[in-house]
Amino acid sequence: MAILTHHHVNKVRHFNRFITRYIGVLEEGLLQSSYSLTESRILFELANGNNMTISGLTTLLGLDAGYVSRIISKLEKMGILHKIQSESDGRQRYLRLSEKGMEEYKILNARSHDEVYSKLNVIPYHEQERLVESMEEIEKILSHSSIVSEKDEVMIRPHKPGDMGMIVHKHGYLYDKEYGWDEEFEALVAQITADFIRNFQPALEKCWVAEMNGEVVGSVLVVKGSETIAKLRLLFVDPKARGFGLGTKLVQECIDFSRKAGYKKLVLWTNSNLVEARHIYKKTGFKLVSEEKHRSFGHNLVGETWELDL
Repeated sequence: MAILTHHHVNKVRHFNRFITRYIGVLEEGLLQSSYSLTESRILFELANGNNMTISGLTTLLGLDAGYVSRIISKLEKMGILHKIQSESDGRQRYLRLSEKGMEEYKILNARSHDEVYSKLNVIPYHEQERLVESMEEIEKILSHSSIVSEKDEVMIRPHKPGDMGMIVHKHGYLYDKEYGWDEEFEALVAQITADFIRNFQPALEKCWVAEMNGEVVGSVLVVKGSETIAKLRLLFVDPKARGFGLGTKLVQECIDFSRKAGYKKLVLWTNSNLVEARHIYKKTGFKLVSEEKHRSFGHNLVGETWELDL
């Protein structure tokens, strides 16, 4: 059981009052607009997510279903969004921003960027670094202290602009924290993602990105190796999303896609110390076919090649 003190409670309440005033959420219209904070957040989620339903949006925002429904009705009457019936399930209706809604989102997004820029611009660079690191630490602590379960909405989607930079960042950050790998690994990931974008062949290659509550928490790529061989690359699952089978789902997407694309074999290269990933590969049918010692990313490692006949 956590130990609470009135001092801690009062400090958190004081911080809440400070930050709400600082970022301007107490103003009647957010970012000099006619939209409330909740309305602006809904525009952001619909602009950056796919196949979003009212129930999914309600869960994501952690708000009352009736409250969200009233806002959706208001935005629909304003011509900001509309509802699209699912082709696969006639009972399901997805929310989409209209052309007007996308324009409004772009204005809000630009204003938000400019406002944050103006606030950071008056802070010395080294203090900006401390601020961002502290924010990351707060988010990490609060995320880990929350109950994460299968009810948290995880969406797997194709990549879009901006994803590759996030994939590089996530790999560089996580592998440094968990394995102590240096910038050489981050450079390798950057090269792989750059090659993927430059040489992308949609019928033969694909990237899947997993989001949980709007945050990128996983990814994997399939790239062409030859006419008959596909390569699985850059599998990662964020620690907060582990334990619920997301890694297995991402690998299975690769297997299914590679079969449909006509490949005869799916291969991958990993290292022996990546125990959780190796477990996923073994569980999904891959076989370890070769091992080789090497010096990379600041460490002595054992590289492994795994294969799956399709």
